[in-house]
Amino acid sequence: MKGIIFTEFLELVEEKFGLVMVDKIINQSNLESNGVYTAVGTYEFSEMLQLISHLSENTDISVDDLLMVYSEHLFKALIKSHPNLVEHYKDPMDLLASIENHIHVEVKKIYPEAQLPTFELEEKTDTKMVMVYKSDKALYMLGKGLMLETFKLFKVPAEIDFEKLNEEGTEVRFTINKKQ
Repeated sequence: MKGIIFTEFLELVEEKFGLVMVDKIINQSNLESNGVYTAVGTYEFSEMLQLISHLSENTDISVDDLLMVYSEHLFKALIKSHPNLVEHYKDPMDLLASIENHIHVEVKKIYPEAQLPTFELEEKTDTKMVMVYKSDKALYMLGKGLMLETFKLFKVPAEIDFEKLNEEGTEVRFTINKKQ
């Protein structure tokens, strides 16, 4: 998992819960990196699981809710550092429909070792889209949050529902409806 995911996560934890909490979750975790991350480095996904699980335990906030808060922070950081990824899109549905053939292609250019989820487009109209998320990391709530942030960026209201296609959450069908 790319280091930017870790550095932005720890920045969020410091911003929302303080530096003491950052130290606490790092010390509670068994991290091969010792909790030292660079944005361009690559780290084990198990480290992120430990950090977010310990944050959840220490704050009594569910991992899913933490992922939703994190998605807002991460989206802003990504847009700030890579505005070119979204600037030529006029509609959030078009941007989301291009995840596989544009966004992820560009991300791979910036972070060649990135292990990205896949999003298979099953249906798309002007007001509705159905996509299937696939990732062994089961971070579908982060994906949902990033989708919601995409709609916020365009100031377009939307409703995003999901259905887990397996118990682990490694395959999830998202149904996205633009609100009129």
